[in-house]
Amino acid sequence: MNRNTELRPRSITSEPASPTNSTGEEKMEVACELSSPTLHSGDSGFFERGIKTMLSIRKSKRSLNKEKGKEGTGTWKGKRLSFRFSKSYEENKTTICNGMEEISEKIAAEPIQGKPLSVMEINELIQKRQLLEAFASIKYLEDETIAERDAEKYKDNPQEFVRKSKDVDLLYNSITNMIQSIVVGTLEQPTVEDTMLNSLVTLIAHEEAAHPNTGNTAGPGSDLLGTPRKWREEWREAINESARKRVQRVPMASKKEESFWLDLHLGFLQKQLSEDLLKIKLSVKKCYPEEYQVCDMYVEAFHNAVASHLQELSQRPLEFNELYTLLDWVANIYRSELFLGHPDLKPEVKTENLSLLLTPADWDKLKNDYITLAKGKIKSYFGNILRLEVTEKWEKEVHPEVKENLYHSSLSFDIQTIIGEHMKISGAISRSLGTKMLELCLAELHEFVPRFGEEFVAWSTAQDSPVFAPYFTAYINSFHDLVSGLERVFKVNTEELQKILATLTRNFTNIFLNKLRTKAQPLLKKILTKDWILVTERPDSLASAVSQFSEHLQHMREPMGQELLRDVHKYVVREYIMQVIKPRRKMNGETRQQVSEKMNQEARILNNMLISQGSDSDWLLPAIHHIANIIGEKKKDKIKEYVKELCQDYPDIRKEHILAVLALRGLGRTRRAAIFRQGFRVLESPSSGEDSTLFAEIDAPVIISCF
Repeated sequence: MNRNTELRPRSITSEPASPTNSTGEEKMEVACELSSPTLHSGDSGFFERGIKTMLSIRKSKRSLNKEKGKEGTGTWKGKRLSFRFSKSYEENKTTICNGMEEISEKIAAEPIQGKPLSVMEINELIQKRQLLEAFASIKYLEDETIAERDAEKYKDNPQEFVRKSKDVDLLYNSITNMIQSIVVGTLEQPTVEDTMLNSLVTLIAHEEAAHPNTGNTAGPGSDLLGTPRKWREEWREAINESARKRVQRVPMASKKEESFWLDLHLGFLQKQLSEDLLKIKLSVKKCYPEEYQVCDMYVEAFHNAVASHLQELSQRPLEFNELYTLLDWVANIYRSELFLGHPDLKPEVKTENLSLLLTPADWDKLKNDYITLAKGKIKSYFGNILRLEVTEKWEKEVHPEVKENLYHSSLSFDIQTIIGEHMKISGAISRSLGTKMLELCLAELHEFVPRFGEEFVAWSTAQDSPVFAPYFTAYINSFHDLVSGLERVFKVNTEELQKILATLTRNFTNIFLNKLRTKAQPLLKKILTKDWILVTERPDSLASAVSQFSEHLQHMREPMGQELLRDVHKYVVREYIMQVIKPRRKMNGETRQQVSEKMNQEARILNNMLISQGSDSDWLLPAIHHIANIIGEKKKDKIKEYVKELCQDYPDIRKEHILAVLALRGLGRTRRAAIFRQGFRVLESPSSGEDSTLFAEIDAPVIISCF
């Protein structure tokens, strides 16, 4: 599923696509409108209540200065963020505000003078975000308290010292909370208050200069006076908190509300964080000195927040498509140009040093769960292939297509498409996952092929369908394409699959030949019957019955098509001769002539048909003609010549076969024996070299002579 940094309409599909891209993908447009949370954290109210409580029980002894300097509150009106970035963001960049790199020098040269204000007045300055003036007054109060402590002013009144120390601590904590609120609110507002961020940086610098980190720890009890407040560390933690909140507030529908909830959620997350990072680069970074490395801080904070969020998602019971979405997002989207690696975020946003989004254990668990669920998914896909073959092709008797003179079935293509697409998307996540997916698909294929064969055998034996032979031929072709495709494209060992397919091919072939026999046997049994002799049967009836099967073999891939056509040709000739030489009543000369002519006519029709369909068994052509000529010949010498020719063309013929043919001619026992002795001598001469056998497969009848 494609994602882009603008979160344009996203195409969503429930099943993996085939190697050719699927068309008409349904698209869904998603939009994210996030409400802005309040800028003040809950902790600040606690410290404010503490300050007000103390003020209610005492009055400040300091003189009040009513004239307060106020800091500027200018705002920067940034342009609306969008991922349709301009060609060069350099036009939007401004220099670091007012010489930010010289803040340290300005602090030393122009320190802010503290004023003796009351705690209430200082707290009001904090709430108005006049933090520099508030800090100066707190520092004044802190220095005053330290000086009085050192002068042992509180020797007789230690509670007063504790009270004033707590005042200082609470006021500093109030500023800490305000720092956190400002940082957290930076990304919540439509525009960045650069003046406030400048003031914040100056404030942190003042505090670090006022409280140098000498390694001294805070004193016992409540005496925290003069200790570093570590506001830069608080600033970093506030960035982390801001990132956590931004990630947690990304919309996430329930599975009941939206089946593609995870894909949509990750899209929202990608869009919001991309906009935030662009805002940091263009508007926030310029307000901080280089030493703050503000972009790196935010990137790491968002990375850790996303990692924590994904870890929680990975613990949910995810379905197959959801597991793929999560794995793909982590592996292929997160660091790519679609997200963190987008050209408009460079060079500030760096991904090289980021840690793993998921721990190795969580990553392996997701992959294992994905493979486990993929087993059922692949089995279902193969099952759908079988269901469509049954309902849309076999039951509706739709003939297969002919491509390049071969019957075509989509079986091989569909199987390879399923394997290829799942291996492709899994391999894009990790090479090992792609390998596991291929192994899984092959294992499921080894189970599917026999199941497919059983269904085809059950359907074909249950009815006499005209599309059986075409689909038998198409599936044999498809099996060949499947093996060659797996070897060529996926480089796999198909030895086991070939054994399974060989068994299936034998089963299909047996059914094919049995159906052929079922059609041909009734017509073969009529040969030399009274109805057959009287020409009540058309001479092409047998050829037509055989052609219902043999004509489809010319659309079968070689060499199996040719081999099977040879078997059909031999079967028809063999069965024809077997019917002819069965013991029968003696025929008169006229009948023998009719029989001879009918046999020659049917033999020509059969042989011409099979040769035209591609049979190369021309050695079978003269067999029936030799026997027909013997039956119809009147001259004894001619009969001897025909017997010699029969023996020459078919060296595997036996004595019993020749005697049966001569008996059909009506010759007596003595004459048969004499002709056999003269004609059969040919068999003692060297063979003509023809390796094919015909009569060896024909059982010779027993000839009974009556005296």
